[in-house]
Amino acid sequence: MEDKRRRARVQGGWAGPVKSSSHSASGTSAARNLVSTGTSQTWMRREQLPSERQFVFKEPAEVERNAPEPRIIDEQGLYEISTSPTGISRVHLVPGFVDSKQADWMFEQLLQEIPWRQRTHLRQDLSYKEPRLTSWYGELPYTYSRLTMQPNPTWHPLLTMLKEHIKKATGHTFNSLLCNLYRNEKDSVDWHSDDEPSLGRNPVIASLSFGATRIFEMRKKPPPEENGDGSPCLMGLY
Repeated sequence: MEDKRRRARVQGGWAGPVKSSSHSASGTSAARNLVSTGTSQTWMRREQLPSERQFVFKEPAEVERNAPEPRIIDEQGLYEISTSPTGISRVHLVPGFVDSKQADWMFEQLLQEIPWRQRTHLRQDLSYKEPRLTSWYGELPYTYSRLTMQPNPTWHPLLTMLKEHIKKATGHTFNSLLCNLYRNEKDSVDWHSDDEPSLGRNPVIASLSFGATRIFEMRKKPPPEENGDGSPCLMGLY
């Protein structure tokens, strides 16, 4: 391949009518000093090219936003995690909501019997696969990141039982579920707000986790004037 490329360059360089040896030599010398600026057939001498720009990073004069110190929540309780003009966001953590022995067989059953699927996203005309597997349950379709999951009203019996268990513990009714399977430490989910119109203005979200322990990170959204409407939510982690 390397030899073919060299021959191609030589053929391109010497294509044209035959000229005298003296004229050809001078023409070759001149060609070395000319540089193409693109496909528009515009040429300039090498010494006419602009010099390389030097980019120097400068710290901003003022810090627009200061990130708060991380807060670790690892004990049972109801925590107020943010306030805004439209309300308060809280998280209710209940470790061991499902007994560990029961959680093990539930995890294995869901792993084997849920119709997991890896979906493909389209962003800026480029497609990529989600770094996780998902399955949707609910009477209505669910759309996030321009990807729509079709209605699936046939709940797995174990999921129905868990949904009723959460309802009794929280007093809230839940009508849909997005299951996520993280196959290993490389799988993940992007930052998201769970603020799709189908969830209502102030959604209450319960998150039930089985399997390996992972850090569940949350952060406050920008104020309403910057992004979003600042709607609060109550999230339960069990």
